[in-house]
Amino acid sequence: MTYSEPARAAARRTRSLASSSHSAASARLDALGEADGAVPDGVTVFDDQIPAVTNLDPDLLGALRQAATDAADDGVQFYVNGGWRSPEYQEHLLHGAVAKYGSEKEAARWVATPDTSPHVSGHAIDIGHSDATAWLSKHGAEYGLCQIYSNEPWHYELRPEAIDHGCPPVYADPTHDPRMRQ
Repeated sequence: MTYSEPARAAARRTRSLASSSHSAASARLDALGEADGAVPDGVTVFDDQIPAVTNLDPDLLGALRQAATDAADDGVQFYVNGGWRSPEYQEHLLHGAVAKYGSEKEAARWVATPDTSPHVSGHAIDIGHSDATAWLSKHGAEYGLCQIYSNEPWHYELRPEAIDHGCPPVYADPTHDPRMRQ
């Protein structure tokens, strides 16, 4: 089949527009970085130059720093794998989870939407390594730091009432958390 020159020109313009639109979206995703909440390796709760740390809720950050100071006495260091995130970065992580797990329903067990994620509001942190999460599992309630989901032993949020009453029961995963159903 042959096409007229005007048809070929229109097709080239359409491909060019689609390509530039895709390129702009790709460039924005590529531009997502530390300013949006990406965390480089080796970041601790004391790194004041990293937005994922400095944009955390001040009460959460204070509790984390006190716990990390005390954990250091036991030879344990708190590394930050995730903290505050921009809505765009959270959306990027959600799309990645959908691709990885094959559906929005399955991805929701691991990554919240930008509208529901406590990371976007600065009210959640993902802590590493396993010695730090083990330390927090044992001592976190003393600082109001509680694991929220049983499938995410690294995810902690501030629950000040835990200091006096212990941490609340954990949800199996985020799909069981009523906050995620907004």
